Amino acid sequence: MKLQNKSLPQKTVLKELELKLKKDFTFTSGKILGSMCSEPHPIARRVYVRYLEKNLGDSGLFPGVTELEKEIVQMLGTLLSNPAATGHIVTGGTEANTLALWAAKRLSKKKNGEVIIPVSAHCSFDKAADILGLKIVKVGLNSKFQVDVAAVKKRLNPNTIAIVGVAGTTGLGVVDPIKELSEIALENNLYLHVDAAFGGFVLPFLRELSYSVPDFDFTLPGVCSITIDPHKMGLAPIPAGGILFRNEEIKKAVAWKVPYLAGGETEQATLVGTRSGASVIAVWALLRHLGVEGYRRIINRCMRLTWKLVDEIKGIEGLEIVTEPVMNVVGLKSKVFDIRKVAHELRIKGWAISLFPGHIRVVVMPHIRWGHIEHFIKDLKEIAKKLGVRKEGEVLAVSSI
Repeated sequence: MKLQNKSLPQKTVLKELELKLKKDFTFTSGKILGSMCSEPHPIARRVYVRYLEKNLGDSGLFPGVTELEKEIVQMLGTLLSNPAATGHIVTGGTEANTLALWAAKRLSKKKNGEVIIPVSAHCSFDKAADILGLKIVKVGLNSKFQVDVAAVKKRLNPNTIAIVGVAGTTGLGVVDPIKELSEIALENNLYLHVDAAFGGFVLPFLRELSYSVPDFDFTLPGVCSITIDPHKMGLAPIPAGGILFRNEEIKKAVAWKVPYLAGGETEQATLVGTRSGASVIAVWALLRHLGVEGYRRIINRCMRLTWKLVDEIKGIEGLEIVTEPVMNVVGLKSKVFDIRKVAHELRIKGWAISLFPGHIRVVVMPHIRWGHIEHFIKDLKEIAKKLGVRKEGEVLAVSSI
């Protein structure tokens, strides 16, 4: 398509857009079961649209938005056990994780830096390492699908500059043993980053609901930075990721002076220059509107649906869950037929699920209702019946997790 010569009426353009976007999934349909994002909260949607012109990259023009971002960081820092934390609302987890590794590299001053991450870590760490000229060292998992702490210790060497732990893995929502990683980091003077892009808006509220939640945040002295994404379980509009540093000194490692902006010389500690002020304002409005009580209620409903889903899956012959869920993420596998075929059949029926090596991931986000779960289970039962549960000894070869 090329740019046409004549202008088109708004009505024509909007109608054309509507037709082109009909192929997209919608959160309201309940068919999106594999995404870690959800439909933005109504107040966030309203605020975001109202303040689209705000550019946080030029703080001199928008000092009010800059102040709101500082208040957000303080609120999130308090949620993660450090009211004195510093940081920014960024484009997403990829930028946040990149900033963390960038800070680790600049603070270490090593030329051939290595970063130890679990094989369950998000692919953004591979991207970040490629950009920053770092070597990624991947270690395996234990029987609970957490990073193997003993394996981490074995891979330490003079070039190691950082360790990464995940609080809510992409594939299964598992929380790594961050306490043990913190001890390793302190003993070896290493940077520890926690990727809680998903879990950051879940785990604190699970604790409020009396779930057993391991320490994963700034309570642990070795934790230097945390990724937490408001546009996931925080229900903010995209883009709204978050990076929190333990203190100003760490953030300063990635700060760059910008001399030409409206407010005079300033510093930016993000990868991008132009940043959406509307995203920041929407996050602030959400935090103020929902508070601990509101998020606790949302998380509680998601977890109740999650456990209902797990119970239903356990009743389907040929299917089982990978591990008991830690949060609202469920792994679905099979020992009797190829899980890839199950995923294929689900997609034919219109379900947007995520396929990992050896299992299907289902994420019970706030847009999911019990009726959606019932419909999904009904289709799963039909698929299992169609594929047929094979006799013992006829198990198809599938990739292990």
